[in-house]
Amino acid sequence: MFPVSIKGVVFSPGGEVVLLLNERDEWELPGGRISLGESSAECLAREILEELAIEVRVGPPVDTYLFEMAPGRPMFIATYRCTVVGSFSPVLGPEHKRVGLFAPNSLPPNLPRGYRASIATVTSQRE
Repeated sequence: MFPVSIKGVVFSPGGEVVLLLNERDEWELPGGRISLGESSAECLAREILEELAIEVRVGPPVDTYLFEMAPGRPMFIATYRCTVVGSFSPVLGPEHKRVGLFAPNSLPPNLPRGYRASIATVTSQRE
Protein backbone atom coordinates (compact mmCIF):
# COMPACT_ATOMS: atom_id res chain seq x y z
CA MET A 1 0.00 0.00 0.00
CA PHE A 2 1.20 3.49 -0.84
CA PRO A 3 0.75 6.69 1.17
CA VAL A 4 -1.75 9.06 -0.50
CA SER A 5 -1.20 12.79 -0.99
CA ILE A 6 -3.89 15.16 -2.27
CA LYS A 7 -2.55 18.23 -4.09
CA GLY A 8 -4.21 21.35 -5.46
CA VAL A 9 -3.59 23.48 -8.54
CA VAL A 10 -4.27 26.97 -7.18
CA PHE A 11 -3.94 30.26 -9.07
CA SER A 12 -3.38 33.68 -7.54
CA PRO A 13 -5.77 36.48 -8.56
CA GLY A 14 -3.10 37.51 -11.09
CA GLY A 15 -3.12 34.07 -12.74
CA GLU A 16 0.13 32.74 -11.29
CA VAL A 17 0.40 29.15 -10.06
CA VAL A 18 0.96 28.86 -6.31
CA LEU A 19 3.87 26.53 -5.45
CA LEU A 20 5.71 25.66 -2.24
CA LEU A 21 9.43 24.89 -1.87
CA ASN A 22 9.86 21.70 0.19
CA GLU A 23 12.72 20.29 2.27
CA ARG A 24 14.10 18.47 -0.82
CA ASP A 25 14.46 21.88 -2.55
CA GLU A 26 11.75 20.94 -5.03
CA TRP A 27 8.72 23.05 -5.79
CA GLU A 28 5.42 21.31 -5.23
CA LEU A 29 1.71 21.94 -5.33
CA PRO A 30 0.09 22.70 -1.97
CA GLY A 31 -1.64 19.83 -0.20
CA GLY A 32 -0.70 16.76 1.78
CA ARG A 33 -1.55 13.39 3.19
CA ILE A 34 -5.13 12.40 3.62
CA SER A 35 -6.30 11.31 7.09
CA LEU A 36 -8.52 8.35 7.85
CA GLY A 37 -12.19 9.29 7.45
CA GLU A 38 -11.42 12.49 5.52
CA SER A 39 -12.63 13.11 1.97
CA SER A 40 -10.16 14.30 -0.67
CA ALA A 41 -11.83 17.73 -0.71
CA GLU A 42 -11.73 18.02 3.10
CA CYS A 43 -8.07 17.01 3.13
CA LEU A 44 -7.07 19.49 0.46
CA ALA A 45 -8.99 22.43 1.94
CA ARG A 46 -7.45 21.68 5.37
CA GLU A 47 -3.91 21.28 4.03
CA ILE A 48 -4.01 24.49 1.99
CA LEU A 49 -5.35 26.40 4.97
CA GLU A 50 -2.52 24.98 7.14
CA GLU A 51 0.21 25.56 4.54
CA LEU A 52 -0.85 28.96 3.15
CA ALA A 53 -3.62 30.36 5.40
CA ILE A 54 -5.93 30.72 2.40
CA GLU A 55 -9.34 29.18 1.87
CA VAL A 56 -10.12 27.30 -1.32
CA ARG A 57 -13.05 25.59 -2.96
CA VAL A 58 -11.90 22.20 -4.19
CA GLY A 59 -13.03 21.50 -7.73
CA PRO A 60 -12.84 18.47 -9.99
CA PRO A 61 -9.98 15.99 -10.05
CA VAL A 62 -7.22 16.66 -12.57
CA ASP A 63 -4.91 13.65 -12.43
CA THR A 64 -3.68 10.68 -10.40
CA TYR A 65 -0.28 9.00 -10.58
CA LEU A 66 2.42 7.24 -8.60
CA PHE A 67 5.39 9.45 -7.70
CA GLU A 68 8.71 8.28 -6.30
CA MET A 69 9.63 10.93 -3.70
CA ALA A 70 12.98 9.24 -3.13
CA PRO A 71 14.36 5.86 -4.24
CA GLY A 72 12.06 3.18 -2.83
CA ARG A 73 9.55 5.73 -1.44
CA PRO A 74 6.54 5.83 -3.78
CA MET A 75 3.48 7.96 -3.05
CA PHE A 76 0.10 8.01 -4.78
CA ILE A 77 -0.72 11.60 -5.84
CA ALA A 78 -4.18 12.92 -6.70
CA THR A 79 -4.42 16.50 -7.99
CA TYR A 80 -7.49 18.74 -7.98
CA ARG A 81 -8.33 22.13 -9.38
CA CYS A 82 -8.90 24.69 -6.60
CA THR A 83 -10.32 28.20 -6.51
CA VAL A 84 -9.39 30.76 -3.87
CA VAL A 85 -12.36 31.81 -1.73
CA GLY A 86 -12.04 35.25 -0.16
CA SER A 87 -8.80 37.18 0.09
CA PHE A 88 -5.48 35.97 -1.25
CA SER A 89 -2.76 36.72 1.30
CA PRO A 90 -0.68 33.55 1.58
CA VAL A 91 1.22 33.02 4.84
CA LEU A 92 3.90 30.35 4.76
CA GLY A 93 3.37 27.49 7.20
CA PRO A 94 6.21 25.66 8.99
CA GLU A 95 6.42 22.71 6.55
CA HIS A 96 7.91 24.64 3.63
CA LYS A 97 10.78 27.03 2.89
CA ARG A 98 9.06 29.45 0.49
CA VAL A 99 5.88 30.31 -1.36
CA GLY A 100 6.31 31.00 -5.05
CA LEU A 101 3.98 32.48 -7.66
CA PHE A 102 4.85 31.41 -11.20
CA ALA A 103 3.39 32.12 -14.61
CA PRO A 104 2.09 28.82 -16.03
CA ASN A 105 4.53 29.14 -18.95
CA SER A 106 7.52 29.90 -16.64
CA LEU A 107 7.51 27.10 -14.08
CA PRO A 108 10.72 26.40 -12.15
CA PRO A 109 12.98 23.58 -13.40
CA ASN A 110 12.88 21.77 -10.03
CA LEU A 111 9.14 21.06 -10.27
CA PRO A 112 8.36 17.34 -10.68
CA ARG A 113 6.88 16.23 -14.00
CA GLY A 114 3.54 15.10 -12.54
CA TYR A 115 2.83 18.49 -10.97
CA ARG A 116 3.87 20.17 -14.21
CA ALA A 117 1.40 18.00 -16.16
CA SER A 118 -1.46 18.80 -13.75
CA ILE A 119 -0.76 22.53 -14.08
CA ALA A 120 -0.73 22.22 -17.90
CA THR A 121 -4.08 20.40 -17.84
CA VAL A 122 -5.75 23.03 -15.66
CA THR A 123 -4.17 25.89 -17.63
CA SER A 124 -5.48 24.48 -20.91
CA GLN A 125 -8.99 24.28 -19.40
CA ARG A 126 -8.83 27.94 -18.32
CA GLU A 127 -8.07 29.25 -21.81
